[in-house]
Amino acid sequence: MIIQIVILAMVAAFLGLRLYSVLGRRAEHNDEPLQKPVHRPDAPQAGRATPPAAERTATLPRPQSPAGRPEIAVPTGFQPVAERGIRAIVAADRRFDMGQFLEGAKGAYAMVLDAFWRGDKEDLRQLCDADVYEGFAAAIDAREAAGETLDNRLIRIEEATIAGAEFAAPTARITVRFVADVASVTRDRDGHVIAGSLDDAIESRDLWTFSRDVNSTDPDWLLDETDEG
Repeated sequence: MIIQIVILAMVAAFLGLRLYSVLGRRAEHNDEPLQKPVHRPDAPQAGRATPPAAERTATLPRPQSPAGRPEIAVPTGFQPVAERGIRAIVAADRRFDMGQFLEGAKGAYAMVLDAFWRGDKEDLRQLCDADVYEGFAAAIDAREAAGETLDNRLIRIEEATIAGAEFAAPTARITVRFVADVASVTRDRDGHVIAGSLDDAIESRDLWTFSRDVNSTDPDWLLDETDEG
């Protein structure tokens, strides 16, 4: 009888130690923070193939402005004072491209000067608004009345920078500062040089303002103001 009691006590002690060891390990695991699965937007989900890198990039959210609207990326190539106007123009006309505009402005600068020097009013009429055209036409008439001709050449455009911009719906206006080298000669009615030289180019600084109705299907900008820069 005593032997049976001792055996039962030993079995009970053995089971107690086993139970303690198991509960002890469980308690140690419970002390650790619970690791919850973290869902990442870019992580592949079960049963769904991982999209290619290009597809994932295309779905990235666009930067947001403080007001919650998409931020408008404004290109460089203008003076800080023009930034507000440029942003307004870009917002009104998403087709507006700074690089293309400046290239077009330089081309217009060369064409207007060439037409004025040649006295070609028809070309000027296509490139300028009414007020600027009238000014050029009056200067051409005065030159012709005096029997003078111009033999001018645009050597190079050293700089073309946007110096100002504004948008008053639906009209966008952009002012460009041009720095150029021009060789200028004035001849009398007999062809004699009375001013200037083709051998010595002079620096010309101009502020030209171009305008365009952003709702128009015509992509061309017109010269609507000229000034010295």
